[in-house]
Amino acid sequence: DGHLNNSLASPVQADVYFPRLIVPFCGHIKGGMRPGKKILVMGIVDLNPESFGISLTCGESEDPPADVAIELKAVFTERQFVRNSCIAGEWGEEQSSIPYFPFIPDQPFRVEILCEHPRFRIFVDGHQLFDFYHRIETLSAIDTIKINGDLQLTKLG
Repeated sequence: DGHLNNSLASPVQADVYFPRLIVPFCGHIKGGMRPGKKILVMGIVDLNPESFGISLTCGESEDPPADVAIELKAVFTERQFVRNSCIAGEWGEEQSSIPYFPFIPDQPFRVEILCEHPRFRIFVDGHQLFDFYHRIETLSAIDTIKINGDLQLTKLG
């Protein structure tokens, strides 16, 4: 999508339509999630990372905290890519088994979160890494993406 790098647009106009990808990032998922919808997160891991996280939430509320449909957290010290959800302030059972740890310091990555009817499918650099079964029934309520931690964002889609 060449619109992001259109140097003819005034900066003010560009920021309204394409907020800069600054971490921590919070963005709106138009129409919420539904089966067949895919979220793409592309970025570069920091040089000396501890962790970074990608969350899909039901709104942006901090108090009370918005329900978290899925939180993906890459933890470099333990080489884990853990996922969990938080509903009505209660965190569920954390899942952490993965066939391999896909993230490398100072290297680019591509995470795709594909929403299917019973689950999210998570792909990293084109390889399916794991599934996470929905714990929130109303997929359309999942309308916010939050990204934080030791990474630079290069593209969201």
